[in-house]
Amino acid sequence: MSEEKKSLNFIEQIIEQDIEEGLKANQLRFRFPPEPNGYLHIGHAKAITLNFGLGKKYNAPVNLRFDDTNPEAEEQEFVDSIKEDIAWLGFQWANEFYASDYFDQLYQWAIQMIKEDKAYVDDQTSEQIVAQRTSPTELGIESPFRNRSVEENLMFFGKMANGEGSSVLRAKVDMNHTNMNMRDPVMYRILNRAHHRTGTKWKIYPMYDWAHGQSDYIEGISHSLCSMEFENHRPLYNWYKNQVEVPQNDNRPKQREFARGNVAYMITSKRKLKRLVAEGVVKGWNDPRMPTIAGLRRRGYTPESIISFWESAGIAKRENLLEINKLEFEVRDHLNKISQRRMVVVDPIKIIIDNYPVNQTEYLTTENNPEDESAGNREVPFSKEFYIERDDFMEEASKKYFRLTLGGEVRLKSAYIIKGESVEKDAEGNIQTVHVTYDPLSKSGSGTPESQRKVKGTIHWVEVSHAVPVQLNLYDRLFTVETPDDQEGDILDYVNPESLVIKRGFAEPSLKDAPKNEHFQFTRVGYFFEDKDSSLENIIFNKTVGLKDTWAKVEGK
Repeated sequence: MSEEKKSLNFIEQIIEQDIEEGLKANQLRFRFPPEPNGYLHIGHAKAITLNFGLGKKYNAPVNLRFDDTNPEAEEQEFVDSIKEDIAWLGFQWANEFYASDYFDQLYQWAIQMIKEDKAYVDDQTSEQIVAQRTSPTELGIESPFRNRSVEENLMFFGKMANGEGSSVLRAKVDMNHTNMNMRDPVMYRILNRAHHRTGTKWKIYPMYDWAHGQSDYIEGISHSLCSMEFENHRPLYNWYKNQVEVPQNDNRPKQREFARGNVAYMITSKRKLKRLVAEGVVKGWNDPRMPTIAGLRRRGYTPESIISFWESAGIAKRENLLEINKLEFEVRDHLNKISQRRMVVVDPIKIIIDNYPVNQTEYLTTENNPEDESAGNREVPFSKEFYIERDDFMEEASKKYFRLTLGGEVRLKSAYIIKGESVEKDAEGNIQTVHVTYDPLSKSGSGTPESQRKVKGTIHWVEVSHAVPVQLNLYDRLFTVETPDDQEGDILDYVNPESLVIKRGFAEPSLKDAPKNEHFQFTRVGYFFEDKDSSLENIIFNKTVGLKDTWAKVEGK
C-alpha cells in the first residue's frame, strides 16, 4: 500500500476500494441529512466537515437533505438556521432536498410492499409491539395481525392515510432476527399534525429508517455516512433498499458508520439542549455558551478553527472524549493571526498624570496586529487622565509584581513610562484614583535614549475623555464537569454559575465604529467579538476565548 493510502481514514479507504472495484468517479455522491428539530451543534460540524470534505476531495456533489418526517418537532426556523450554519462554515450543497419531497413515492412503495405481502397494518399499542419483540436471545412473538390478507392491509392502510385510528404499518421482516431492528419495524405512524412544507396533505408520516435509505437511493447517494449508533440499523437499511427499484440509479447506496464527536464540558443531545433553552438556563439556541454552531458563531469562533479542530481529530470507529482546550487552542491560534488589537479596560481605575499638560490631547501610534504587518497602525488619543485595569496597580507589591506600584515605574503600551506617586481613597478605603508622573522623553518610538529605557512591565490603558463605554460578556464553560451526561442527578446541577459574568468597561474610540464581523484581541484580556444585539447605545462584546488556557475546574476553585 502506498504512503498516500496509509494516511487515508477508514471512510476514504472504503471509497478508494469501491473505486478499485468498479465504482465510477462520477457516481460518487454524498449527503448531509439533518433533522430540522433544533439547531446544529459542534458534533454536527464533524459530520458536515466529513461529508463536504469528501465532496471536495473527490470533486463529487454533496446534497443537503432535511429529514423532515416528524412534524411534531420540526419548524422552518430550524431549516433556516441549518442552512445558515452550513454556509457560514464555508460549504455549499449541490442540491437542497427534503424527505418530504419523496412522501408520494414512499407511500406508493409502501402500497407495493403490502401487495407483495412484505408489510402489514398492526392495531396494537406501541407497548405491546415492544413487548413482543422480546430480546435478542429470545424468539419474538408475532403480532396477531401479521397474517392479515393483502386486501385487509390495503383497506386499513387507506384508513391510516385518512388519519383514522392509531394503527401502524410494519414491514414483515423476521420476528426471530437477532438484530432487534429487523423484528418487523414500523414504517408509518399516524400523526394528525400539519407539516411545515406539505401542510395538512398527510396524516401519516414515514419512520426514519424507511425514509432515510430510500431517500439516499432516490438521490443516487453512493456513501451514506452516519454515526455509530446506526450501525445496527444497517441490515434494515439494506433490506429496505432491496425491496424497491429506482430505474435511473444503477448502484445502490452503501451505509457506513463513524464515531460521533464528543467534546468535554459540552452536551450534544438536542433534547437536553432544548431543555436548557426552555428553562431559561441560556438565552436561546444561539446563546454564546451553547455548543450550537450558531452559539459558537455569536461568541466569535471562526469556521476555520472549527473545521481545523475536526480535521485534526480524525475519523474513527471508536468514540472518545475530545478535550475542549484543543478546540479553544484552534480558535485562539486562528484569532491570533487575524484579530485586530484594541485596548479595553474591563475593571477600570482612574490614573491622573500630575505633570502632564492640562487640556492637552495627543495621538499616539500603535500596531493593529503584530502578527500581520499588512494590518497597519492606528492612532489612539492620550491625555492627562486615563483608565487602567484595577489589578494592574498595587500600593505595595513584591519584587515579582511588574505592574504599577507606588514608587515603581511601568510603561504604558505605545506611550510613556509612568511612576506611581499617591492614591485617593473613598470612605471605605477603596482606591478611586492613582496619581502618577510621567517621563515626557520616554514616548514609545520617539528614538530618544529615554524611550529605549527598559522597565519590567507594560500595561494597556484607555484615555478618559474619548473612552467608549462597553458591556463585556465574559463567557466560560457552561458545565463544571467534563461529561455532564454521565453524572448522577439532574444535568442542571452541573451548570457553571460563572458561565456568564457581565462587566462594564471602557474601550478606545476606534471600537465605536468597528465593523460588525471583525474579530478583536483586547490587549492582555482575551479575544472578543461584537454581539448581534450590540448597538451604538449599548456596545456589547462577547469574550470568545482567553489569551491562554487558564481554566480551573469550578469544583476545584
